Amino acid sequence: MLVRLLYASRAVDTSPGAIEAILTQAREHNPSCGITGILCYGGGIFLQAIEGGRMAVSELFGHIQKDPRHKDVALLHFEEISERRFGGWTMGQVNLNRLNHAILLKYSERAELDPYAVSGRVSLALLEELMATASIIGRV
Repeated sequence: MLVRLLYASRAVDTSPGAIEAILTQAREHNPSCGITGILCYGGGIFLQAIEGGRMAVSELFGHIQKDPRHKDVALLHFEEISERRFGGWTMGQVNLNRLNHAILLKYSERAELDPYAVSGRVSLALLEELMATASIIGRV
């Protein structure tokens, strides 16, 4: 049973080293658990989609909720899926500081990442557009 989970959180430490450490850990840990996904980061906010088996995704989300590097963890969307949308990435990354702000403005009131202010489906649509426009880096 494959599932997709979308969540948002705020970074406790917004330094580039701290963000890179989170990505590195995901890229090292996720393949052995069958987890794929994408992580957006901008303005101190993470937006992440994770896909995989129901138990593996649930366990990972539980760890994220307890991770001291994240605060204000919010579940935005959860669904059973028939296939992965982000299967080509162990953890793809989008640097929103280098993104065309028109893409963000298309999905929200202002040209900034704020998944707390939009629906989970809107956040998922944003991730899909980022994937379609090749804005994702870190494909593994």
